Amino acid sequence: MACTKQIHEELKVQVIQTSASGDKLAELPSVKDVESPSDTIEVLPSTQFQSIEGIGAAFTESSAFLLNGMSQEKRNEILSAYFSPEGANYSFTRTHMNSCDFSLDHYSYAPIAGDTNLDSFSIEHDLNDLIPMIKGAQSYSEEGFKILASPWTAPPWMKDNNDWFGGKLKKEHYSIWAKFFSKYVGAYKEQGINIWGFTVENEPLGNDANWESMHYTPEETAEFVKGYLAPQLAKDNIEAKILVFDQNRGRDLEEWSQALLTDQELLPLIHGTAVHWYASTFDWFPENLQQTHNLAPEKHIIQTEGCVDSEIPHWNDDQWYWSKEATDWGWEWASEEDKPMHPKYVPAFRYARDIIGCLNNWVEGWIDWNMVLDRQGGPNLAQNWCVAPVIVDVEKDEVYYTPLYYVMAQFSKYARPGAKRIDFKCSDESLMTSAVLNPDGTIALFVLNMESEPKQFVVKKGSKTRQVRIEGSALQTIII
Repeated sequence: MACTKQIHEELKVQVIQTSASGDKLAELPSVKDVESPSDTIEVLPSTQFQSIEGIGAAFTESSAFLLNGMSQEKRNEILSAYFSPEGANYSFTRTHMNSCDFSLDHYSYAPIAGDTNLDSFSIEHDLNDLIPMIKGAQSYSEEGFKILASPWTAPPWMKDNNDWFGGKLKKEHYSIWAKFFSKYVGAYKEQGINIWGFTVENEPLGNDANWESMHYTPEETAEFVKGYLAPQLAKDNIEAKILVFDQNRGRDLEEWSQALLTDQELLPLIHGTAVHWYASTFDWFPENLQQTHNLAPEKHIIQTEGCVDSEIPHWNDDQWYWSKEATDWGWEWASEEDKPMHPKYVPAFRYARDIIGCLNNWVEGWIDWNMVLDRQGGPNLAQNWCVAPVIVDVEKDEVYYTPLYYVMAQFSKYARPGAKRIDFKCSDESLMTSAVLNPDGTIALFVLNMESEPKQFVVKKGSKTRQVRIEGSALQTIII
């Protein structure tokens, strides 16, 4: 009896690649079938999971100040690179309410001590740099983008230590602080900027008083939201979402999720949980994220901050971003117990791995930290130097788009708001993979190869297949 070879109809795909070998959002030509690879990635769009809110980064005063120091041509180029459909097309952003460490100075919108009516409230400070940057981004974005606002601290006069760093919000000022959120939304709306939501507090466990911070326990967070913030927003007809926690995945997220997501009075008032990535340079804490989802499946998880921290940016040195040379705060400062969570890492891999790991574990949005920093990794009030995907030299009016920019764009351009994460089967366990079904019907399949050698595999959807080759140390987005 003769054997019949099964013939698969060819799957139409577009392959976009960013790699250590120099590809930057490069569209790859078709691979000619020479020998059928043994490995297959099959997308299964009928099995769907969470919806995608968006992917993007934060508007900080430091980034905005640097942009204002660039020529109009370069400023527009950077904003277009981040927000236009031809660029990264960012759809989800964050900003700080009052100052943060990536500000030029400590400031509050209500600086006068004892101003319990908030008569002095004004966002005039933000009119210098921050608001012009946001408006500039709006002019390039065709679909618009969400803005999530986070306070690092209340004005010192509202706190028990009368300081920008550490301390707690005085109970007698809970209602005033809630009104502060509401006035902020109104003031920004007058500027043509809608605030999509808030986190209650950036890093409520603190940062060892190195820069702006204010401490909450889970119980204090719940008390503030239930008794003050949610009622104030409702009273003022403000539909902004409320997210809790806003600190690192890991042990702390487990504790806070257990406390907050089992509070049946709190749950109807919050949108979900905000998380950061600084507890490890390699672990995205999948079990942790799964537990958070399972405690309240109808609620949402947003990654609100991550960056290459404790590093001065490498200028015009693409290879460094693909090398296992980066260290983070934990390299020197983590406890002996936690040091194994902070080995040296490859920056490009860390970004791609974390986004894929988050997508596969119920995270609906992923927000990078600063969009633009200078060659020192600032400006920063606390000399907390970090790396941004775009680095500028203001004096020379020069821009360096690091590989991190292209890694971010591999996701932000092709996983659009309203997309659904879908199931897949991947026979090669060395490849990290995720996939989404976009509102326009396209599927974006993300594939990360962290090995040095290229790989070939077959992409399969239904009865259709297509052979694909990925370089070593490369990230691909395969559009189906």
